[in-house]
Amino acid sequence: MNIVAVCGMGFGTSLMLLMEVQAIGKKHGFTINGEAVDLGSAKGKTCDFMVASSEIAAELSDEAVEVVAINNLLDKDEIERKVMPVIEKLAKGVK
Repeated sequence: MNIVAVCGMGFGTSLMLLMEVQAIGKKHGFTINGEAVDLGSAKGKTCDFMVASSEIAAELSDEAVEVVAINNLLDKDEIERKVMPVIEKLAKGVK
């Protein structure tokens, strides 16, 4: 499964989100590959889903893939609660 983690500059927040989603995936038996990018580079990226802060996610509303919006980037429970349904849906082949 491939994801794109997005933030304003393409490092820092997006890298933190990517690593957290990968850890959550691993905890549940999924392999998550992906990259951390800035908002401009995210447009049109090929991936299974994107993850970003709520502010950045609003800028990605026209993307063809699902965008998971995270309100509190330090809340691991929120990240897991929001990304796991998407991961499980994709694992079942439902888009």
